[in-house]
Amino acid sequence: MAWNEPGDNNQNPWGGKRGGNQGPPDLEEVFRKLQIALGRLLGLGKVSGGRDNRSGSGAPSSSLWVGIALLAGAIYIWNAIYVVDERERAVVLRLGKYVETVGPGLRIYFPPFESRYKRAVTQISTYRISQAMLTEDENIVEVAMSVQYNISNLENYVLKDANPEQSLREATQSALRHVVGGSRMYKVLTEGREVLGEEIKTRLQDYLNVYGSGLNVVKVNIESSQPPRQVLAAFDDVIRAREEEQQEKNKAEAYANQVVPEARGDAKRVLEEAQAYRQESIAKANGDASRFDQLLTEYQKAPAITRERLYLETMQEILGSTSKVLVDIKGSNNLMYLPLDKLMESSATAGKTSTGEQTDKSAGAAPLSREELSSLTDQVTSEINKRVSRIRKDRSAP
Repeated sequence: MAWNEPGDNNQNPWGGKRGGNQGPPDLEEVFRKLQIALGRLLGLGKVSGGRDNRSGSGAPSSSLWVGIALLAGAIYIWNAIYVVDERERAVVLRLGKYVETVGPGLRIYFPPFESRYKRAVTQISTYRISQAMLTEDENIVEVAMSVQYNISNLENYVLKDANPEQSLREATQSALRHVVGGSRMYKVLTEGREVLGEEIKTRLQDYLNVYGSGLNVVKVNIESSQPPRQVLAAFDDVIRAREEEQQEKNKAEAYANQVVPEARGDAKRVLEEAQAYRQESIAKANGDASRFDQLLTEYQKAPAITRERLYLETMQEILGSTSKVLVDIKGSNNLMYLPLDKLMESSATAGKTSTGEQTDKSAGAAPLSREELSSLTDQVTSEINKRVSRIRKDRSAP
């Protein structure tokens, strides 16, 4: 209920009844009541009150000033105490001069003589940038990247750089333009992005160290790199062609890996066969040379016999592999031709026909038995004798 509503019993907000001439309370009375309440709160004992007990000067008692001083001291200490948690560090300055960097815990400083600057040093912050720039081969690329950083030196962060974040932004742009401007476009767009990020990180950290910003670059991520949108389709075709080229190279390498070992194996086999043939030829040549030496020794002992034996062995070797025989009669100009193959074939055919067996002429002559070979030899000998007798008769005729 408001004090001026009906039924308020003519009460005013200062505790008195309203009257025609009743005004606001005396300020001294209000101050005296506040003094009494403050004295009770601080335990200073009973404070005398009343207008009649005040001193003639009207000044508050000494206990009030003590209470005010204690209250002010409590407020001062409350504001001077601060807490530094695990992820933070604080720099303390005394009269503007660096004193120390304090770690986690309950700390106190003394303003206005001292000041503190508390920052989170383990917190990772991110700065993103996206710009279009020229490459070394004078092509335009759009690069979007992010820089993750934290505070590594709080003293430098507070004292040596007025605006470390602004320094970071400007240094990032400078490092990005320097590295991209010294790289070719294909490298920036494809496999060179990881190397590009490492180069930018190294250069950016060097810039920040020179500025004394107290910042540490944790990582630089190249989020995207692409040509301008107007020529993006053409660059996609170029990249696709290079991927197909790489694919064909991989196929060729796979084919080479399959064919080369086989070729090497064949080459090794040919070399081994050549080596074996070489050894065989050398051994055969050594054997022929040794046989010739032995033959020479025998020839020196009996030349005629050795010549005859060599002739017979040679003729045996030559005639043993042929089925045709030419007979030269001494003193005659005629040569007798004995087709032993035909004779053997006809003899074998006759033998098989007599026994009722069918023969296949295309199959060739069957092997002769000893009796058949002896009979064939007799026939040949008889034919030779007849021809020799006929030739002799012709020569003896007048």
